Amino acid sequence: MSEMREVVEKFRHIDQRYESGGGQKGIDRQHALGKLYVRERIDRLFDKGTFVEIDRFVEHRCTNFGMDKREGPGDGVITGYGKIDGRIVYVYADDFTVFGGTLGEMHSKKICKVLDLALETGNPVIGLHDSGGGRIQEGVDAKHGYGEIFFRNSIMSGVVPQISAIMGPCAGGAVYSPALTDFIIMVNKTSYMFVTGPNVCKTALNEIVTEEELGGAYTQNAISGVAHFMEENEQDCFRTIRKLLSYIPSNNRLPAPVVKTDDPPDRVAEELLDIVPVEPNRGYDMKEVINLIFDKDSFLEIQPLFAPNIIIGFARLDGQL
Repeated sequence: MSEMREVVEKFRHIDQRYESGGGQKGIDRQHALGKLYVRERIDRLFDKGTFVEIDRFVEHRCTNFGMDKREGPGDGVITGYGKIDGRIVYVYADDFTVFGGTLGEMHSKKICKVLDLALETGNPVIGLHDSGGGRIQEGVDAKHGYGEIFFRNSIMSGVVPQISAIMGPCAGGAVYSPALTDFIIMVNKTSYMFVTGPNVCKTALNEIVTEEELGGAYTQNAISGVAHFMEENEQDCFRTIRKLLSYIPSNNRLPAPVVKTDDPPDRVAEELLDIVPVEPNRGYDMKEVINLIFDKDSFLEIQPLFAPNIIIGFARLDGQL
């Protein structure tokens, strides 16, 4: 074998190691918990063959607490960009198989680069969160990394859309950042978001509470109102992300996408006369009214489980938002 072939073969071996993150055992554990591996999530989110990874071979440089002897492919996060329905979208996705998806210095630098690129190019950004929060071995560096991310979340607000999907048990900084973004989607029974977990609540407050009660998808959608959508599985979560993006512009300087519709813009919904009562104190189904007024099947309700006395969402008239 020639020297060049040896170099190429060595690179292929390294590339494959980074492709599998923390290894097959970690991937199998994800599957056993009903969760997809991070690269499987990215494949399902983006248009086929469009994802381009950034900073694939980055690793941590921490030497404290034995970290100098531990490898972390990608430092627990995959970043890059791809196309969703033909539009460029940036993404950062925690890899739970590497250090539990926890955030350290290089992890945060990868995320900050993607956020900066999204702000500079005017494209939406999606965060797929599956993280235990800050990496305790990196101490102040991890805290500083979160501060850099929060700052970017703030200055990007109202400029480019930011969508967060909670894909697993997330605590601390791993949920502070999503709370600063525009929309949060959670997966029922497998995703949780809380400032700190049940064990700390028991130690500090002497209160026994389950993960589901403290920060499950239903709790955050129906009680706290922190989250905006609850889906039953990850595939439905990705479908909601794609649908949500179809309503909103890529940035604050562009119009929202226009969708072709067969509904005539001058239609008259006579059925409204049978739904809306003459008596002002009689109730009726407002969602029926919305679906009759707007383009067929175009209404996307936001926070359907929270404060049900009011309905909010996106809809189209003549294909326009």
